[in-house]
Amino acid sequence: MVVTIDDLFRRLSRSSFRQRFHLGNAEYQYCLKKGEVQIRQHAAEFIKARLAPAIPANDGKQTPMRGHPVFIAQHATATCCRGCLSKWHNIPPLQPMTEDQQAWVVEVLLHWIHQEMQRPQPAEKQRKTSSKAKPDQNQQLDLL
Repeated sequence: MVVTIDDLFRRLSRSSFRQRFHLGNAEYQYCLKKGEVQIRQHAAEFIKARLAPAIPANDGKQTPMRGHPVFIAQHATATCCRGCLSKWHNIPPLQPMTEDQQAWVVEVLLHWIHQEMQRPQPAEKQRKTSSKAKPDQNQQLDLL
């Protein structure tokens, strides 16, 4: 069965798990700074090293949930492990990925990242402040 990118993204849109992934401010900024060519290169390198072998090291746990836009895109597009590649992309497990299969995954990742970059830039995360309430300096109640 041949999967088109439109068909894939239509299916992914029905997965509440896949829909919860979005680029944060840091990843958004990273994409702006590095540009598409470098992000594409990173994606190709990650796929070749982490997914392309017939039996990748730590399969099912090799893709972090944060730290790089490509990692987030992998979870959003079900390209995070060989099990997801089999289920969502019809890429058979237990055999090395072909160059065409690797190129497909990179295109899927870049398509998702491009969509994310069309969204408004995410707000910076606010640093958590101490939740301890400071004691009131004025111990007397103002009643009037």
